[in-house]
Amino acid sequence: MTATLPTRTQAERADQARVRILEAAVRQFSENGLAGARTEQIAEDAGVNKALIYYYFKSKDALYTAALEWVAAEVRAQSLAVFEGPASEGEKFLRSVLNHFDRIHTNRGFQSLMQQEMIRLHRGEGNSLSSLVEKVFKPLMEKTHEVLRAGIASGELIEADPMQFQYAATGANVFYFLSAPLMKLVQGSDPLEISALESRRSKTIEFLGKTLFVDRSYGVEVAARVLAESPMPADGGHPPRPAPNDASGRLVRRTGKKNGFGNSAS
Repeated sequence: MTATLPTRTQAERADQARVRILEAAVRQFSENGLAGARTEQIAEDAGVNKALIYYYFKSKDALYTAALEWVAAEVRAQSLAVFEGPASEGEKFLRSVLNHFDRIHTNRGFQSLMQQEMIRLHRGEGNSLSSLVEKVFKPLMEKTHEVLRAGIASGELIEADPMQFQYAATGANVFYFLSAPLMKLVQGSDPLEISALESRRSKTIEFLGKTLFVDRSYGVEVAARVLAESPMPADGGHPPRPAPNDASGRLVRRTGKKNGFGNSAS
């Protein structure tokens, strides 16, 4: 039994190193794009030797694909989990919309990568969207529409095209974040400031509660319950940067370094 312990520890360390590389890759690719990201910087952020990146991923292109699929798999798991449990279909949909808003807020790296992939798609360049559609977006859309059709059939939700539900709800979330720089100029205030985000996420769910449910009073109650049980995530941006290792293998604490969204990384 004791003979297997070093192997298990080595495997755990290898898994942790791989995760650190993927986290660092998401940050660098989302901030600098595939062409602009440097494996040297990814290795530094992950606290590993550059050679280890190529041991795991063979090339920068392979690392990019692995990083995108890794973060997308987490998004898929978290998004589908919202539909589990004893809640009504209408409540599940509101929770999924809130989860979508919070995911955009807290996972800016994934959003940036998706925007880059969309640009590559529009340009007719090679992209990773086909794989993500089958693994992530298609299953999510199918589950969402299944829930909406059940809610309509039960009389809880109004009669409408499920796709229109989705455009009206999650489409509004996407537009809010994409238009934030312009709206900051128009309004004179920052839509991404924490109090503005808290206000918008509440108003979004409250609006949907008033418009999507056959019984508006009941919808208002459902929206209030969803908001009360789902506090706003504390912060957005990228995952925290892991500290690098020094020559002895000990972790070195970062001080004062800023990441791409102006947050201190420690």
